[in-house]
Amino acid sequence: MSDIWPSELRVSKDRQRLVVTFNDGQSYDLSAEMLRVLSPSAEVQGHGPGQKVTVPGKRNVAIISMMPTGNYAVRIGFDDMHDTGIYTWTYLRELGERGAELFSAYEDELRGKGMSRDTAEKPR
Repeated sequence: MSDIWPSELRVSKDRQRLVVTFNDGQSYDLSAEMLRVLSPSAEVQGHGPGQKVTVPGKRNVAIISMMPTGNYAVRIGFDDMHDTGIYTWTYLRELGERGAELFSAYEDELRGKGMSRDTAEKPR
């Protein structure tokens, strides 16, 4: 079990952001879009190497639910009905620390596949 865990998870009033504050005082402001497109779910990550998909059209996605999962994670539900991602404390911390880099790589994937953050289409 990790020595790092959230002391607070707070969804913004517009449901577009999640602020995660950890027990060591570090705090991160994560966009709903980033959480959705980098979801740890099998639907996004696949079931094995090389199965990850790029999810377009999620610029305005909103968080509609958060359910604790044991003492190690939270399941986040989005208004596009995606709710299978279980975000461990470790993964939320990684998104906080490396989110800009990971999101930039996602934007590169979109461009490479001729996809957009604004236009919903089948992930590929």
